[in-house]
Amino acid sequence: MNSSSASLPVSSVSDHLAARERGGMWLMVAGGLMLGTLGIFLEEAGQSPLTAVWFRCAFGLLALTLWFAVTRRWRELRLSGQARIAAVSAGVLAVVNWVMFFEAIERTSIGVATVVVHVQPFLVMAFGAWWWKERITRAQGVATLACLVGLALASGWVDGALTGAGWSASYLWGIALALLNSVGYAAVTLIANRARGVSPLALSWWQCAVGAVVLAWWPFVNGWPPMGPAWAWLAGLGAIHTGLAYVVLYAGVARLSAGRVAVLQFVYPASAVAVEWAVYGRALSPGQLVGVLMMLAALVVVGTQRAVSKDAPLRR
Repeated sequence: MNSSSASLPVSSVSDHLAARERGGMWLMVAGGLMLGTLGIFLEEAGQSPLTAVWFRCAFGLLALTLWFAVTRRWRELRLSGQARIAAVSAGVLAVVNWVMFFEAIERTSIGVATVVVHVQPFLVMAFGAWWWKERITRAQGVATLACLVGLALASGWVDGALTGAGWSASYLWGIALALLNSVGYAAVTLIANRARGVSPLALSWWQCAVGAVVLAWWPFVNGWPPMGPAWAWLAGLGAIHTGLAYVVLYAGVARLSAGRVAVLQFVYPASAVAVEWAVYGRALSPGQLVGVLMMLAALVVVGTQRAVSKDAPLRR
């Protein structure tokens, strides 16, 4: 609470905090809905995953640099020591994660890949218990088991086992890449959580900067996309799904508790499933939808439990 709100009556302070929280929820919903259209931009661009990642980094870097210029927050980008190491490490991991995610979408579908990746909060919880000896409650343990069952349903594994239908090696590899991507995002989250002196937006800027530099050789060696719609879709990946979406999401995160953030993170995969069905007519099977709902319920339990057991602000 800031000094201005401290001087207000209790009712006014409560109204102020409630309005701030409502605003944060709407910001996170808006950010999740924007990210839900990411797969559409990727498919319409029609480029290889590495090309798409480089353009996402390049245009994302331009968008975030413009944001820092408008808000005059340049000092947040000046890092040193452990903060710089954390930012560069997170940047390398983020680039690898984006490549795996885009590859997973090509091999499975937008909805399946996005849902599978969102097992990440449970991996963060497991890593926290292993490395930092954080306590896992019984409710969290049950929720984790429910999430694993939901994951099996959402990926289509159970449907295939019941019907006797098999999957191509490409599809199975796509599921594996999505799971590896989830592990990578969990690692990025842990790095960001323990990084001191690095704001979330500065970390995003460094991620894009690292990716733009590391992959700068790719379009020169493999050719540039033809001028036309492909460039607009690729620009959208960076400007909308990295620049604008990150600004909106982090603005929402700053106003909410860890539990609410964990729950609202599921707006992204839910909207990805809905957008893919609306645009391409690819609906999930009833079994897959049950799996998505099970993962959502498990995420609600984990988010609430984390907020209760750890009375601390979210560091992202």
